[in-house]
Amino acid sequence: MRSWFAFALTLFLASAVMAQEAVERLGPGDHARSIDHGNRKRQYIVHVPPKYDPARPVPVVLAFHGAAMNGAMMVKFTGLNETADREGFIVVYPSGTGTGSFLTWNAGGFTGRMAENRPDDVAFVSAMLDDLAKLLSIDEKRVYACGMSNGGMMCYRLAAELSDRIAAIAPVAGTIAIDKSEPKRPVPVLHIHGRKDRIVPYEGPDAKFPAFMKFQGVEDSVMTWVRIDRCEPEPDVEVISKEGDDMKVVRKTYAGGKDGTSVVLIVLEEGGHTWPGRSAPIRFVGKSSRSISANDLIWDFFRRHRLK
Repeated sequence: MRSWFAFALTLFLASAVMAQEAVERLGPGDHARSIDHGNRKRQYIVHVPPKYDPARPVPVVLAFHGAAMNGAMMVKFTGLNETADREGFIVVYPSGTGTGSFLTWNAGGFTGRMAENRPDDVAFVSAMLDDLAKLLSIDEKRVYACGMSNGGMMCYRLAAELSDRIAAIAPVAGTIAIDKSEPKRPVPVLHIHGRKDRIVPYEGPDAKFPAFMKFQGVEDSVMTWVRIDRCEPEPDVEVISKEGDDMKVVRKTYAGGKDGTSVVLIVLEEGGHTWPGRSAPIRFVGKSSRSISANDLIWDFFRRHRLK
């Protein structure tokens, strides 16, 4: 009798585990997820494209919001879901930490008391990727990171500290804010920035910025990774905007990097603190180009790179 009971209990527990796993597997659509990490409940949103096939590993794009935003706001801000549906990748929108809706990433840049008690967001991203791997068939050699402003700064930190899991990055209006960048491997970089950005200035912070905020200028950030990736020091320069477009857009490509890497800088000459291809949410942030799509540029760059 006792052996029969033990067998029945084992069968019941196995069935419960299988049922739980079956429920947790995700299909096409939008899914809100949370994981416990660093004594916090961390949130992220997953968008799975309609043609997702669990029999085939799918690339993943992580999209990091800017300061005073969250993952749900980043969905509308970028419009990346439409690109994901068309191109067949999964897009993930994590949320940072903070008070109320003022959420940020620990991407570096803060000093003094502002830097105290900040979460380990690199470890959170790694844990989130582990969680995703249980829910979806993801191509772990094709995990990418893009982000806006503070989220772009987080991309640079991930490239420096999680290069074994991030295949390429694409910061938009965000520069390097950490002191050292020492990745385990070269990481391809696409940087998009408006020359008239007043929130993350092209030349870096000036005397008007608070002393507790530090980050590099655009050119310094780009050249840091040109050196890390061992790219050619002189770029190929081309104008990618067309006659009649709303502003001039220049692309600088530093090619020939180690393991096929490259570093690309796209400068919107009249652009502000915006996501090209989407309308500026408020006038203060400056002009946004509707002729150039950040989403298309980012995915075209990402699809060319994968981890070895």
